[in-house]
Amino acid sequence: MSAPGVMETIAALVPEGSRVLDLGCGTGELLAYLQEKRGCTGYGVELSDANLLACVKRGVSAIQLNLEDGLAMFADQSFDVVLQLETLQHLRNTEAMLRETARVGRIGIVSFPNFAHWPNRLQVMMGRMPVTRVLPYEWYDTPNIRVGTYADFEVLARKNALRILDSFGIQDGREVRRFPNLLSSMAVFKFDRG
Repeated sequence: MSAPGVMETIAALVPEGSRVLDLGCGTGELLAYLQEKRGCTGYGVELSDANLLACVKRGVSAIQLNLEDGLAMFADQSFDVVLQLETLQHLRNTEAMLRETARVGRIGIVSFPNFAHWPNRLQVMMGRMPVTRVLPYEWYDTPNIRVGTYADFEVLARKNALRILDSFGIQDGREVRRFPNLLSSMAVFKFDRG
């Protein structure tokens, strides 16, 4: 949730009073915001010890779990909303985790860096892998093991029988609804199992 306005934009997709599961919740900033501003309850899932401690200090309930192991501990439709913000690109089991998100939550919300953003395209055309604010690493030290585009996610959603309820890009903290695959550095999708 680095750029100003991004947290508020994502939070607006979450219905008030929802029971939320935030996969890869980091320091719990968004969950704390959802609890305070939107009356939500729920849990974060995080692997990092330091981030779990930060969640506790914020008053956010968090579970230590490696997302690569799946979400078997959660029943079908046990949450109103499952958030998977800027985590998909770090997972080996991306498609399986997307299906788990749809199984565990009535609504899923994902965000990820949009590799098709025009500055990225330009850098690739110049013969280099992109390094930007949203993709700040060199190709050899990036934690991202996947790169995807806004358009790629639409195909993946169809393949997995997910219905896209809303989608847009984010650039400089603002929603981009016109040509989001080209004009936004971050892709955001809200979906259900249809």
